[in-house]
Amino acid sequence: MSYELKSVTALSGGTCCYAGSRLQVRGPVRDLDDPYIAFLGGTEVFGRFVAEPFPAVTETLVEQPCVNLGGVNAGLESFLCDTSLMKIARDADLAVVQLLGAQNLSNRYYKVHPRRNDRFLKARSELTSLYPEVDFTEFHFSKHLLSRLKQVSEERFETLRLHLQSDWVSRMGDLIAMMEGRVVLLWLRYTLGGPGLLGREPVLIDQGMVDSLRPLVKGVVELPVSTAGLANDVFGMDMGPLDMPTAKHMLGPKEHNRIGCATAEQLQTVLNPR
Repeated sequence: MSYELKSVTALSGGTCCYAGSRLQVRGPVRDLDDPYIAFLGGTEVFGRFVAEPFPAVTETLVEQPCVNLGGVNAGLESFLCDTSLMKIARDADLAVVQLLGAQNLSNRYYKVHPRRNDRFLKARSELTSLYPEVDFTEFHFSKHLLSRLKQVSEERFETLRLHLQSDWVSRMGDLIAMMEGRVVLLWLRYTLGGPGLLGREPVLIDQGMVDSLRPLVKGVVELPVSTAGLANDVFGMDMGPLDMPTAKHMLGPKEHNRIGCATAEQLQTVLNPR
C-alpha cells in the first residue's frame, strides 16, 4: 500500500492507493484486518475540501471502521474495472455504494476514461452514425457531450438516454451481485445552481431505476442535498483562496455531517436488526 499527502489546494485530506489498484482514493490507508464497512463512490464520498467526510461521521456513530474508497471524479466503472477495490468491498461486512451518474460509463456509443470516468475518450461508430453532423473531437467530458447531443436532437438523444439508463441498471446489478447483496445504496440528489440540460445529479438516474435495485440490496438512503455555495456551507472547508469557485460546487461540512448521520441510522438498522 502507498500513501501520498496532497496539499489542501489539490485534494483535501490526501489520497492513497490500495495494493493492486491505480485509483487514488481518500487517505490515509486503513487497516483491513479487522471488520469494516466499505464506502464506494465519487467526489462526494471522497469529501473534497472537507476534513471529515461523511464516511468518517458514520464511523463515529456506528463505532465500526468505515473505509473510504471514494475517488474524485470516479464513476461506477472505476470500481467495476478495479479488481483490487472490488475485493476490498467484497471482504467488508457491508458496502455503502453511492449512486453515480449513468453518463460516466463506457457503452456501445462512447468510451470513458477507466478511472476518471467523467472524461470522454472517443465516440464509437454507433454514436457517429446517430449524430453524423457532430464533431466529437471537441468534447473532453461526458456531461458536456450529452448536453450538446440533447441540444442537437431531443429525439435522437432519447435513444441514447434509454441505452445509458438500461446499461447503468445492468452494471449496478453486476456490482451488487459481486458483493452478494451486502449493499446499502446512497442516493444523493442535487443540482449545480440550476436544473441544466440533463436535470439533477446524479445524471440520468430516476426513481424507477433505483426502485428496480431495491430488492437486491439491504437498504437505500435517499437524501436531497445542496452544494456548499447554495447552502452557505463553505465555512470550515480546507482550501486555498483560488479554490473557492470549485469548493462552492462541492458538499460542505454541515452537509457531510447530515449525510453521515442519515447513513449511520440506516446502517444501524441493517447491522442490528430487531
